[in-house]
Amino acid sequence: MPGHCPRWQPEPVLNSAARTSQCDNWWSAGVRPHELTHSAPAWAEYVERSTSLPPSAPAAGRGPAGTGVTGGYTSGGAAGTADGSGTDWRQALIRCLEPLLDSARRDLAAAGHSGVLAEQFLQRLGLRLVKLAARTLVLELARSRDRGELAGDTPSERFLDFTHRLVGGSELAEFLAAYPVLARVLGESCRQGVEGHLELLARLAEDRESLVAELLDGRDPGALTAIDPGGDPHRGGRCAAILTFANGQRLVYKPRSLELHQHFNAFVDWLNAKTALDIRTVRLLTRDGYGWLGYVVHEPCADLAGVRRFYQRQGALLALLYVLDGTDMHFENLIAAGDQPVLVDVETLFHPSHLPVTASGQDPAYRALLGSVYRTALLPLLVSSEYGVADVSGLGGDAGSTAPMSVADWADAGLDSMHLVRRPGRSDSAANRPTLDGVMIEPREHEIAVLTGFRAAYEAIARHRDEFLGPEGLLAQCASDQLRFVPRSTSLYKGLLDESTHPDALRDAAGRSQLLDLLWDADESLHAIVPYELADLWAGDVPLFTARPDSRDVWASDGTQIADVLATDGLGAVEAKIAGLSDVDEHRQAWLISASLATRPEPIKHVSTAARRHLGTTDADPDQLLAAAADIADELVAQVISEPSGAANWLGLELLDDQHWAVRPMGAGLSSGYIGTALFLAQVGVLTGADRYCELARDAIRPIPQLLEVLAGDLESTQLVGPGFHGLGGISYGLSRLSTLLDDSDLTNWLASSLQLTEQLVPDLTKFPSYVEGAAGGLAAMQAIAGIPAADRLAERYADHLVDTVESGLRGRVAADHGFAHGFQGIAWSLGQYGVPGDRYTDAARAAADLDRRNAPAGHGWCSGDAGTALARASAGVPADLDSYLRDAAERPVLADLSLCHGELGAVESLLWLAGREHPTTEVVRRRRTGLVLAAVQQYGPQCGTPRAVPSPGLLTGLAGIGYGLLRLAFPQRIPSVLLLQPTAGSRCGTAPEPTV
Repeated sequence: MPGHCPRWQPEPVLNSAARTSQCDNWWSAGVRPHELTHSAPAWAEYVERSTSLPPSAPAAGRGPAGTGVTGGYTSGGAAGTADGSGTDWRQALIRCLEPLLDSARRDLAAAGHSGVLAEQFLQRLGLRLVKLAARTLVLELARSRDRGELAGDTPSERFLDFTHRLVGGSELAEFLAAYPVLARVLGESCRQGVEGHLELLARLAEDRESLVAELLDGRDPGALTAIDPGGDPHRGGRCAAILTFANGQRLVYKPRSLELHQHFNAFVDWLNAKTALDIRTVRLLTRDGYGWLGYVVHEPCADLAGVRRFYQRQGALLALLYVLDGTDMHFENLIAAGDQPVLVDVETLFHPSHLPVTASGQDPAYRALLGSVYRTALLPLLVSSEYGVADVSGLGGDAGSTAPMSVADWADAGLDSMHLVRRPGRSDSAANRPTLDGVMIEPREHEIAVLTGFRAAYEAIARHRDEFLGPEGLLAQCASDQLRFVPRSTSLYKGLLDESTHPDALRDAAGRSQLLDLLWDADESLHAIVPYELADLWAGDVPLFTARPDSRDVWASDGTQIADVLATDGLGAVEAKIAGLSDVDEHRQAWLISASLATRPEPIKHVSTAARRHLGTTDADPDQLLAAAADIADELVAQVISEPSGAANWLGLELLDDQHWAVRPMGAGLSSGYIGTALFLAQVGVLTGADRYCELARDAIRPIPQLLEVLAGDLESTQLVGPGFHGLGGISYGLSRLSTLLDDSDLTNWLASSLQLTEQLVPDLTKFPSYVEGAAGGLAAMQAIAGIPAADRLAERYADHLVDTVESGLRGRVAADHGFAHGFQGIAWSLGQYGVPGDRYTDAARAAADLDRRNAPAGHGWCSGDAGTALARASAGVPADLDSYLRDAAERPVLADLSLCHGELGAVESLLWLAGREHPTTEVVRRRRTGLVLAAVQQYGPQCGTPRAVPSPGLLTGLAGIGYGLLRLAFPQRIPSVLLLQPTAGSRCGTAPEPTV
């Protein structure tokens, strides 16, 4: 269309013979200001050349210019999935971009490469170009449809008409002139793709003789028949690839140095010599800046013994990766070859921290987790999203599970109504998991084998650590190796690249820069590398940085050395870790392995079904119960992670969003955080007179003032915390109790700040005001702090809100889960305790208790079982068959789970409360169950309410709660119920211990 600017928008035609002066340098809008020169950049020259050349002749059996489109176009389905027609709409769009592919074909031919491999490459490149241009093409499709420009009687015919209008060099030139940044992205992809393809073929030709001898067992594989690229693009679109040859043999090409992997193989060989594990390594051929791997085939285990060997070896590899500070060992980096777990990518050994020591805050548990076996990503690593939870670890990688991130997909693909939608992704079939008889093995069931292998390797390294250390040690050989430094998650980079294909980011460089420049806002400590991240992203690459184990510097993908990015060098950190290996550290890492395996995805159940039968009965006296509680307190003292500064915290298992468990440093919450654990320790300290428990309680809650300050500065996020047992209500209750137990006026000031912050929250009327998350728990907590004006105001506010909720429930407008923790039973309890007989609060409490009757209790526990139901109905004054409940409580065996939440100690809470109100026969039942609980603790230990009963320090499901429950059984009149948020009564730390009779 010479002589005027195109219809896409007022921009010049790239190759018009009649350009005006204002249409010169069409590409200038596609470059950033500091990139602007008088000469066209290489990508612009490629696009201009492509759109000015006549099309090449189509090969036999192909559509225009060899796109693979063979004529009859069929529209895509409504879902736009890759069904039989789903390929065709992509091929139709490839045809629009054919001039760019035609230039690539000419470049390959000029280098002496044509034929099947060239056409395979061009097909892949075409699909890549469509992915980059699709959002813009579909936008213009919609505009053309809305303007009535498209011919055809059906949506598919109109879509096809749109694609026909773009076929040809001049038509594509007009389109790309309207979107210069898109022209840049497509031109760079073509140039980089051709360059990388030719580089791979040249390297294969140069190394072929060595590859045959060293990786292919001396057998010439014949002609190369296929190249299957994979992984993320770096350094100009280069990525790993699997090469297949005529005889079926395969090789893996890596466009980066493999010297570090070669040294890792040497570490494995060393470990094999010290143990009987016989771990396999991948064969490799190293070259300057690149290398080749032997292809590892995913094969099943022969028998169950092979499965056990697999996991023992995986445990040993975990120990080796731990001491070498390896990370990023996710499911794509490991292949299960029979009974051998084979690591095929170890580029992140000696991975350093870029943060200064204090940058991760003052939480020693957080820093301990960052330096633990957990950081390897070989252990279960769960990522959650609105679509569910996925385990992306080397041990996990569940095939077919919901991916953690949504993916862009096309609805009405191949129709003129085609549009972008977000759908949950699905994980690809994983080759990292062993199989037996066609069934994928669950790693959680082989914890013992993993721990056996881990301990064998850990102890071998600890015994022979001198062979690793020093200038002649094994570590020194890695000093100058190239490792990959990963400052941010790859998913972040991929997300930015994906969003940068939005049409608004493709019209000019300023629009794309506005998006990519978000990197400047994320982390100030990374500002030194942001310019290099941006350069890679503008090139279409996932940013790549490398480091050396003996240096604090980092190198960008273009080779630029960036000084002192790292707080410490990786080699020094690994030497210090190996020098510090100990029995204590081995025990902590073993706990982390067990805890991580327990987080594998499975349905969450708030019920304990297992029971301990045939327990001997005993008359438990208070001294025995106090001694058992003190033993648990001593375990918490042993588990704490502390620093000379006084900072102290624990690692534990926490249930997140009622969806999945996670290994985390304890947060502040009462239910699973350090306030709950500190409350138990302080209570033990009061009863025993042991100052160490009270001092640790004080150390544990040190972060509270800073936390409250952070929350006050971000009220929008604080809304998510909520006012219930889990949230600010529980925190305020804990501070109130601790201020009395520790006799500390500072905590009274913290409590005032917490209440002031809570008053600023606006109730979220769209959420059910449950006991653990909402106003029901907030009301109970405020009643425990009664007498403080802010608490009294909040209590009245919550009570009124709960009455409104009950009235809505009676009208069928509100639904809730069953139980005390999440349902109307918790509302019934709180309103019953707040109101007086005959007022509207008591009436609402009775109604709430009846609203929950339609749901059957789940088990015997407090949170959703019959214990919570009994408490709620008794508090509300609703008639209940307590005789049947007490008879069952007297006769049933003790639950294996002893936790407060859904275990035995939550179940007996109702007995303690009823006994305190002199209910007939309750005291007899309470004494019997107290003896059973003590017998269970003595025979089996304090079994937590966590998955697989892994010990965890928290209150609701962990050790602190079990210890607190034992104190309640010992001194029910003096120890207030934490489940029911009752106020403190009794002595303080530093006074004489209370009598135990």
